Amino acid sequence: MNGAANLPTVRKATPADAESILSLVDALAEYERLAPPDAEAKKRLIRDMFTEPPRLNAYLAELDGKPAGYAFVFETYSSFLALPTLYLEDLFVLPEYRSKKAGYALFAAMVKEAYTRGCGRMEWTVLEWNQLAIDFYKRLGASHMRDWHLYRLVRSDMEKLLDRNS
Repeated sequence: MNGAANLPTVRKATPADAESILSLVDALAEYERLAPPDAEAKKRLIRDMFTEPPRLNAYLAELDGKPAGYAFVFETYSSFLALPTLYLEDLFVLPEYRSKKAGYALFAAMVKEAYTRGCGRMEWTVLEWNQLAIDFYKRLGASHMRDWHLYRLVRSDMEKLLDRNS
């Protein structure tokens, strides 16, 4: 076997990859102990990924022609840098590919994507219990932003706020 055949490759996903992407998203949900997206959410995810312009970009890592993991990214904007930020929404690698550089290949490809797009930075969040991911990002030189706290409004919270102001 050629050694290069055993190295992960990363490519931008196409609509033909929808089934593989959704399977990987389900695997991430299982890993994070969350309910996977329902059928309607899966339809929206694929629609939003491949609409023009796309709401998010998907990349697949493959090893020996099989999907090993994925990354979802989209741009936000820094008013202080006056540059885009590449936001890494998901980076997930199936457990059987984690020691085969698939995660590194995906992350490095996203760094290259951020750099190519002229982004001033790349950002993401990590669940506090996910020490495997925390250690991975630290090894790659990422900084934990201790001064910033993530806040969220879910749709029902938005509705309450809008109802209060009507």
